[in-house]
Amino acid sequence: MRRIVILMHVTLDGFVAGTNGEMDWIHVDDEMFDNVGSLTDDADTALYGRVTYKMMESYWPTAADQPNATKHDIQHSNWYNSVEKLVASRTVQSDSSRKVVVLNENIAAEIAKRKKENGRKNILLFGSPSVVHILMQHNLIDDYWIFINPVILGNGIPLFKDIENRIQLKLVWNKIFASKVVGLQYVKE
Repeated sequence: MRRIVILMHVTLDGFVAGTNGEMDWIHVDDEMFDNVGSLTDDADTALYGRVTYKMMESYWPTAADQPNATKHDIQHSNWYNSVEKLVASRTVQSDSSRKVVVLNENIAAEIAKRKKENGRKNILLFGSPSVVHILMQHNLIDDYWIFINPVILGNGIPLFKDIENRIQLKLVWNKIFASKVVGLQYVKE
């Protein structure tokens, strides 16, 4: 069975973006990339909401081709271009040449079905809080990779929203990065 793995940056007060979607407070560096690189190795599908997908699509397809491309840019660009991309959207169109499949109805049921596919790697979700909320409501997330950034926003888009049933988790990894970001990995018990 495939696992649903999320990777989220969050503020100390639990927000994944400001009230207008701003994410200028997120700190990412090579140390983090080196610590979570195995996530993409273990995934053959990326899952995004519309906003995150458009952001990813504007950068990753050609990131490896840029003259100043970093090791991470090259690795992630190659991964991004090779995997199936599931996009929760009512406006984006599927594109088989780009391996883009749009999910516009019954997102939780579709992900639950895909989770049961044999012989496939994990489904990896970067950002996309609206999709994370849907998956949490249906208890479909198996691994939570949370990166707590040392900032308090006071308001914004919350990571946890509309969860009706308790989700029991177990901490299996943690690290304080040189940037003072705290990385945590929880798995569903």
